[in-house]
Amino acid sequence: MQGHIRKRVHKTVDGGQSVNWYVVIDLPHSADGKRRQKWHGAFRTRKEAEAARAKMIHEFNSGTYVEPTTITLNEWVRSHWFPMVKGRVKPSTFDSYRRNLELHVLPHIGSQQLRQLNPTILDRLYADLVSNGHRKSSEGLSPKTVRYVHAILHKVLADAMDAGLVGINMAERAKPPRPRSTRPNEISFWEPHQLRAFLESVRDHRLEAAWHLAAMTGMRRGEVLGLRWKDIDFDNARISVRQALVSVGYQVITSSPKSHQARVIDLDQRTMNELQANQQRQSQERKEWGADYQERGLVFCREDGSPIHPHSLSQTFERLVSKSGLPRIRLHDLRHTHATIAIKAGVPVKVISERLGHETPAFTLKQYAHVIPGMQAEAAQSIARFVLPE
Repeated sequence: MQGHIRKRVHKTVDGGQSVNWYVVIDLPHSADGKRRQKWHGAFRTRKEAEAARAKMIHEFNSGTYVEPTTITLNEWVRSHWFPMVKGRVKPSTFDSYRRNLELHVLPHIGSQQLRQLNPTILDRLYADLVSNGHRKSSEGLSPKTVRYVHAILHKVLADAMDAGLVGINMAERAKPPRPRSTRPNEISFWEPHQLRAFLESVRDHRLEAAWHLAAMTGMRRGEVLGLRWKDIDFDNARISVRQALVSVGYQVITSSPKSHQARVIDLDQRTMNELQANQQRQSQERKEWGADYQERGLVFCREDGSPIHPHSLSQTFERLVSKSGLPRIRLHDLRHTHATIAIKAGVPVKVISERLGHETPAFTLKQYAHVIPGMQAEAAQSIARFVLPE
């Protein structure tokens, strides 16, 4: 077996040039006497290509050499990667991977053989998505979305590499667009008096306890809907967040909390009273529906016991906010409202982080940094009152 190095120059999306190096392996002639060559690459430097050539020759001589596959990206993703990754990740994550690949990747480069992919092809794909990647308009996708697509494609090619189908993950050499801004996302939230007004406005609403629980704990939408009666400790006024209801397509499924870990949240007496009132209301509905009642053990459900779709809960919240005349916020912003009020109330960040289910207090601080500046002046005055005489 022999092999040699070939250099190729590719045009980049910005009009420049990209140099890649390839290893061309000369294989034994076919049965009809035809010459056989296999290309491996691309490599960034000649030195990398030389090292790869030496490795391939050693593999050929030891009988472990595998010829480059002709499998396409589309075949790899649909027939192999989807079934493989489906059992690794949460259903909602898998659905996100599938939708993004089917919308933004496979229609454009799915016919490419895995071994033919190179950084230039991927960079051109990303540039096209930024320019006109939105399926419902002529607008492009945001750099953040394209970077997410790039991250998924990186996983796809990493698994292809582990499977021995390619020697290099070309996504590592591609250049996804830079984020437009490093500024933190703006967060909407209510002040304490606004939250109080909302809770007053939803008195006697069938889901009054759900709005109260979300506001007083900062629980995520899916966590509120996934709460079961067996997760509530009425004696010690606390709940255990063990599961969440999420939507995958049009289906509602049970998933683990976003942090993948259960957590315990202590509750105030008013919230406990709301939950007990909801339990009584649900008992009455169970009697009215009789044998047709769908017993799921959920704290918040439809009148017949079936799960509430997460999107339906958000839409109901938005209608109630509009009716109240308060500044419009999303249901998820009740979580931000809870965190912001807790910080201003002097609750330790570690405790807030634990209640919200954040991985670290540092993330909580970064997420709600907008609250800190105003508290600096308050801290200065508080310290001065303790140290300095009037």
